Amino acid sequence: MTILCEGQHLFVAELSYLAPMAEVDALLEPHRAFLREQYAAGRFLASGAKVPRDGGVIIAIGTERAEIEALFRLDPFQIAGVAQYRVIEFNPTMVAQGLR
Repeated sequence: MTILCEGQHLFVAELSYLAPMAEVDALLEPHRAFLREQYAAGRFLASGAKVPRDGGVIIAIGTERAEIEALFRLDPFQIAGVAQYRVIEFNPTMVAQGLR
């Protein structure tokens, strides 16, 4: 099983909440629908809340940083201004056995 095809990179996106939790929670279902769409499209590998819950983390696959940043601008959290993203791109040089 390989996680990356030729030309693909991994991205770690850190979300930081900018609004009170009540505002974040009000958008949780639209945010999760966005996540489900991206998983179905094969763009996301993992996601979840940070501990403590002041944001979240998403691991994504893409070919260009600009593509991933544009994708995250479609997140209802980003659209409503309740969260901001910090995107880190990396090329794994080592992976767990079975992932390459």
